[in-house]
Parts: sequence; structure tokens; C-alpha cells
Amino acid sequence: MYKQQGRPLRNVGIFAHVDAGKTTTTEQILFRSGSIRSLGSVDDGTAQTDWLDVERTRGISVRAAVTRYSWRDTEVNLVDTPGHVDFLSEVERSLRVMDGAVLIVSAVEGVQAQTEVIWQALRDLNIPTLLYINKLDRIGAAPMRVLSEIHRLLTDRAVPIQAVTNIEADFDGSIDLVEWGHSGTSNLPSVREDRERLADAVALQDDALMERYLETGELPDAELVPTLIDAAASGKLFPVLYGASNRGIGVDKLMDAIVTLLPSPAGDPEGRLSGIVFKLDKDPAMGRVSYVRLYGGMLRNRDSVRNATQDIEEKITQIRKVEGQRSEDVGVLSAGDIAAVYGWSRARIGDVIGSPEGVPGERRLAEPLLTVQAHWQNEAEYAAVVAAFQELADEDPQLDVQWLPEDRELHLKVMGPIQVEVLGQMMASRFGLNVTFDEPSVIYKETPIAPSEGFVAYTMPKPCWAILRFKIEPMPRGSGLSYSSILRTERLLECYQNEVARRVPEALEQGLKGWPVTDLKITLVEGEHHVWHTHPLDFVVATPMGIMDGLVNTGTKLLEPMLHYRLSIPEEFGGRIMSELVFMRGTFDTPVVRNERMEIEGMLPVATSLDFPARLGSLTKGRGMLKTLFGGYQDCPPDVEATRGRRGVNPLDTSKWILATRNALSSE
Repeated sequence: MYKQQGRPLRNVGIFAHVDAGKTTTTEQILFRSGSIRSLGSVDDGTAQTDWLDVERTRGISVRAAVTRYSWRDTEVNLVDTPGHVDFLSEVERSLRVMDGAVLIVSAVEGVQAQTEVIWQALRDLNIPTLLYINKLDRIGAAPMRVLSEIHRLLTDRAVPIQAVTNIEADFDGSIDLVEWGHSGTSNLPSVREDRERLADAVALQDDALMERYLETGELPDAELVPTLIDAAASGKLFPVLYGASNRGIGVDKLMDAIVTLLPSPAGDPEGRLSGIVFKLDKDPAMGRVSYVRLYGGMLRNRDSVRNATQDIEEKITQIRKVEGQRSEDVGVLSAGDIAAVYGWSRARIGDVIGSPEGVPGERRLAEPLLTVQAHWQNEAEYAAVVAAFQELADEDPQLDVQWLPEDRELHLKVMGPIQVEVLGQMMASRFGLNVTFDEPSVIYKETPIAPSEGFVAYTMPKPCWAILRFKIEPMPRGSGLSYSSILRTERLLECYQNEVARRVPEALEQGLKGWPVTDLKITLVEGEHHVWHTHPLDFVVATPMGIMDGLVNTGTKLLEPMLHYRLSIPEEFGGRIMSELVFMRGTFDTPVVRNERMEIEGMLPVATSLDFPARLGSLTKGRGMLKTLFGGYQDCPPDVEATRGRRGVNPLDTSKWILATRNALSSE
């Protein structure tokens, strides 16, 4: 077990669909642990972890907030993540550095779209998870229905470790099904039944335990608790707890479960340095702040540290631990822990510190499906707007800011309209800039129609020499880009082949129709350099020319982003809604009718359904419920056309491309 200064440690993320109560729960945890003196409110804009102006104004979390507290002699790094789908990239980055998770589900709304997305990511990464059913004091709370949804939509290994006897206005807390040493259990018949179900689930984890359980019909706490702890910490069982965080009910027991049932981080402070930057902030006085999770070794103030991703070294000025909006210079960061590192002015999100060994892979949740163009108020603000968006893109790489200085244009990739509104508010409050945006448009993609070859012989004007031949093959949907070389190094030196490999993804950022090219396999089958005339930069020029030649030879077809949707509507509106779905080019399985409600599941193009969530309310008199998840890219119908103007010079215009690329390189 990892210990920081003799105390156990936990790294825990709090996740949920928007409005399930994440930030309120975090606020209660910080208050009850003594980290803050008074409770803030999400609605009043006074929550500790919602410190951005836009978060306080809108009452939603936009950025993941890292904080720290102590409970029962255990240190806990807690990350409160956004719940709105437009900020899913923040959730994605937080998942990568967590050892345990609390997934909050509303007792009224139940399992929602983002709940399912996050749950799948937690399971893909095998992160031990507690399920916390919140808002049991609300009108309409139905814990048994929600538990049934959890079993149906998430996992059948979710097992309550508490029982609920009252709900809504009468909810006054839950009853423990096991005695953790600070509270007893109840003899109510319903509670005894819940205890038996817990014992059944735990006994299944151990053959010897199951044998004794079948013989005696009982499972005492002394045998049940250790097995439950092991099963929860290894992700074999998922304990379920109940509460009403806005009233502080159930939060203490959740905090107990975090330190008891979730695992401590691994990591050897004496081992090889290994860590990752997973979040960036900006300190007005000290500049860029890099939040680092360390998997091996130690960092100290004034250390010079290698950034393996960028192959640079930067010096640490301070290492601080953050509690709410307070921070303390601790001077050292040990393996397994998280802290804010100051002094790395060039750090970016995702940068690996030291060795990449031990750093887990990432689980992609978010793919921006929309693009917007930004507009500034006057030309005097142009440079400041570009700099501000580049700073925001460092903090959220998925914005993928595309600055076209020759056209004086700035384009961003976004998840949805809420993110666009928030970006405008952040530009005003943080940078004092008035920025507006065009209406979001859908990001299409392209893919080759058939196998082909692309060839380039870049031998003029001297001095230059780069000859390349690529084999281009279409691949299944969702496969992305696969690149390889079958050339021997005597035909094309390894340093030149590495330059080609770096430039292939860049060459595919704009296809024949102006969209990113995906789902293809590219193989370098032929290449040649000249012992006197070749320079590595020749392959920067030649690679896009060869790739685009191959795309012209086969042609490309358009792909559009799709949403997997689940609709629940009153049966009386079924015919009208299905007509709407057909009109939007949607597909659906045979509808299922339950309790006078119709459930419809299928796929919808993003392009035709941008306003569907807003229209659904009027179409169903406010009684329709819609869940959507990104469903990947699919072929567009032949009658759908979408092209985007080429940004920069087209490599197919070889003379202009060569001149433009040489000029750009010579000016660097």
C-alpha cells in the first residue's frame, strides 16, 4: 500500500451525468473533512471546485477540479469532473489518472446517457467503482427502479451495502448492511432480505466462503467484510450507497466507503521517474500550472525534468498540493500521488514525464463532431484573440484550434452549443475579449473508395531529392489510420522514413473534399534518397504530394457522424415521432411498448438532428426522453454532398505547394 508521510492515499474521481449532484457531493466531502469551513452552493455560484467565472454563473462544471482532503487518517486526491456531454474531454483526461471512482446516479432521473458512457470507460480501464444513488429526498425518487436500471444498463454486479426504508421528504438516511465499526444494522424484514442478497453476492466471490455459507445459512461480518473489500478494490463487485448530498445525508458513509473499499495507488518512490500531465491551469503570478500524476520516482522543487513527449527538459519552481482554492508548497511529489507543478512553461496535456513505462493508455470518450469559426470585434484584438485561443487549446487539446494567418481565420472543434457559449463567456471574463461564433457545422470525414497508389518524385528545383510510392487501402469503419513501411533502410534511410511517418497524419488532415481522411491503411512500398541532394525537409514537402496523388487516383467518399439514440415517449406520439426519425434519415429497431410508453432505439445522423432535442419537447408535450451517444462515422448517402474550402495550399498544386512549404520552412 502506498503511504504519503506515513498515511494511506487514495486517488478518486467523481463522475456523473449533469445535475446528478457531483459538485454538491464534493462540497459536502470537503466540508465534512474540514478542508473548507463553510458549505458553498452550486446554485449560488459559491462551490469551491467551481471557481471559474463561467462555472459560478451557469452553475455547471466546465473543467475538472483537483482537490485534496483527509478522512480517517487517509489522504484523498479528489477530482470533480464535468457532467455535461460538451465537456466529456475533461472526464476522459481525469479517468486516466484515477485508481478508484464514485459514479453518482440521480434517484429521480436514473441512469442517463453520460452515465452509460462513463461506466463503459471505467470498465474498459478496470477502475474499481462505487455507485452512489443521490437525491433520495427529492419528489419522484425511486431507488429500487434506479437499482434495476443499473442492473439492466450497467452491471448485474452492483450490490447495495445499505438499505433504504424511507424516501422523498421522509428520507433520513440509509441503514448499513454490514457493521463497519461505527454503526449497527437493523432487524427489519426488508433490511434482512437486503443483507441476504449482499451475502449471496459476496459468497460467490470465494468458493470456501460459499461452502460455509451454504452449510450455515449465515455469513458473519468477520468473513463478509474482508471479501467485500477485496472484491470492491479489484473491480469484481460494485458497492451501492444511498444519500441526499444537498442535505449532507449519506456523505459520511460515502467517505468511509471511499477509504475502505477503493484501492490505494501503486508506485515506487525509489523507482524510475514516470508520470503524466493530465490538466493545465494558469496562475496569474506564476504562469502555467501542470497537474501531474506520478507513477514512479519522485519530483522535487528545482529538479530539471525530462518531458519525454516533447524531448525537452524544464525546471520545477514549486510543487503544491491543492485543497479547494488553497494550495501549499510541499516541495516534493512521490510516486502514486498527484500535485500541481509550477515552472513548466511548455508543458501540454498528455505529456509523459520521465519514462513512459507504467503510464496507462488513454480511453477516448469524446470526439468533437462540430466546427465553428470565431470572429473578433475589431482588428486591434486579432492577435490577442489568437493567443487566447491557443492558450485555451493547451488546456483542452480537443479544441484543435486551426489558425489560418493567410486568411485571417480561426476555427475550433467543439462538442456542442453549450461549449460554444462557455467559450464566449470565458474569452470575455478571462481575457476581456468580445468574441462571437458562427453557427456550428458538422465535421464530416473522407475515406478512399478503393485501393490505389500514390507516387511523387520531388527532384526539382535542386537541391532536393525525395521519391516515394504509397499503397493506399480502405479499411473498416472506425479503424482510423494504419501506417507502415516495408522499405529497407539502405533504400531509404531510417531518419527519412521517420520523417515520412510523422508527416502522413498531417497530410490526411484535409482530403479531396477538405475533410479529414480516415479508415485507411497506408504502406510505404518504395522510396529513394540521394546521397548528396537529399535533406530531411524534402520529405516534409514530398509526403503530402504523394498521399494526395493516391487519393486522387482512387477518389474519396464522404462519411458523416452518427448518434446512437434511445427514445422513450408516450405511445400516443409513436407514429409522429417515427415519421420525424425517417425524415431525419434515422434508422430504428422494432419499437417496444412498456406501460403505455414506446421505446425506440436506433441511429441518427448528427447533421439532420441538431435541433431534435429541442423539438422533441413540443412534439411530445414535454413527455419525451432522449438519450444519445456518439455512434461513429458511417457512409453518407450518395445524394449528400458536403465540401469544405481548402485551408492553405493544396499539395496537388505542386509548384505552389513546393514554394509555399519551402518558404514556411525557411521562415521557422
